[in-house]
Amino acid sequence: MSDLTSYGHGPATANTSPGATSQDSNRQIETNPDDAAFDAQEEQDAVEQAGEGSIIVDSDDVATDAGYESDNNTAASTSLADSVRDYIYENGRRYHRFREGRYNFPNDDVEQQREDMKHMMVKMLCGQLYFAPIGDSPQNILDIGTGTGIWAIEMGDLFETASVLGVDLSPIQPEWVPPNVRFMVDDVDWLHPRNCFDYIHARHTVMAIKNWPRLLRRAIEHMQPGGWFEFQEVLHYPISHNQTMTPDHPVAKFWELVNQGLSNLGVDFHAVAGGRLANTMRDCGYINVSERTLQIPIGTWPKNKVLKTVGLYWRTILLDGLQAIALGPFMRGLGWSREQVEVFLIQVRRAYHDNSCLMYMPLHIIYGQKPEHNY
Repeated sequence: MSDLTSYGHGPATANTSPGATSQDSNRQIETNPDDAAFDAQEEQDAVEQAGEGSIIVDSDDVATDAGYESDNNTAASTSLADSVRDYIYENGRRYHRFREGRYNFPNDDVEQQREDMKHMMVKMLCGQLYFAPIGDSPQNILDIGTGTGIWAIEMGDLFETASVLGVDLSPIQPEWVPPNVRFMVDDVDWLHPRNCFDYIHARHTVMAIKNWPRLLRRAIEHMQPGGWFEFQEVLHYPISHNQTMTPDHPVAKFWELVNQGLSNLGVDFHAVAGGRLANTMRDCGYINVSERTLQIPIGTWPKNKVLKTVGLYWRTILLDGLQAIALGPFMRGLGWSREQVEVFLIQVRRAYHDNSCLMYMPLHIIYGQKPEHNY
């Protein structure tokens, strides 16, 4: 297949956070030996608390953190041609040239590092790479919106007999990867025959997908009977564990404006809210649809060491990506000037360090199966 470009073979060199391991990575998370080790009970408690909405608060860490007062066209599939590396520069940040305007967030080196940190945070929270019951030997795996390719690479290490394909708008993945992992520059168009994949994975794509029913119908056509499609998507709006956060809180205002801007750009940023994405899967013919929600703390207010670390990661990710997240929706979607955005972000940065509201965001894990017969 000429449009499918393999990025080479050899040991994976993804930009992985210290302590990340892909060996047996869907079963247990190993930590950097230099860090405080999490025992098995702590990890189990973290998953249970995050899943049940019963995160125990660290009463010694609910004050304001230091620093708060300071400031469809298949023919469009491409290989790694030089033209694909021709990125748009807007407001000092690099965006995709391929299918310009389809994705409203940057893809520069800072954003790539943030995406890898996000991967480690989710893996630490979940304790595994996937939830769908795909068995011990999936053969063909597709990762939609693969980004830096870190999830695809770790799945390739975990399932050495599987063929793993990562698809993304930009060629930002490492050149040296496991021999069973490949990447392709595309916008989720389908070059493969029907009944091809037995597992399709998509994570952090809610800001990019404009037509969920179309994606789900095309996916089910290209899945093997009995195959699974899994989403792992964050509902990007802060919720207060102690119900003390008001709508005019700067962090709440920020995410409401992001949602408004993306809505003006045709993106349903809250597609996972209220079970809507799960219901759309059912409407598109999927069976055995399951949804679970984990709470991602923002900040260091949880008492559990794993959740405290997850919260620190997540707050760091959100702060590091604040400008990257804001510029597209605010300027393209709301018509703000660059100066207006930067002034507004000052108060948002400060407010993220306020632990007293016990903020978190829900991570929705949704998966469904293609029927074995009559599809």
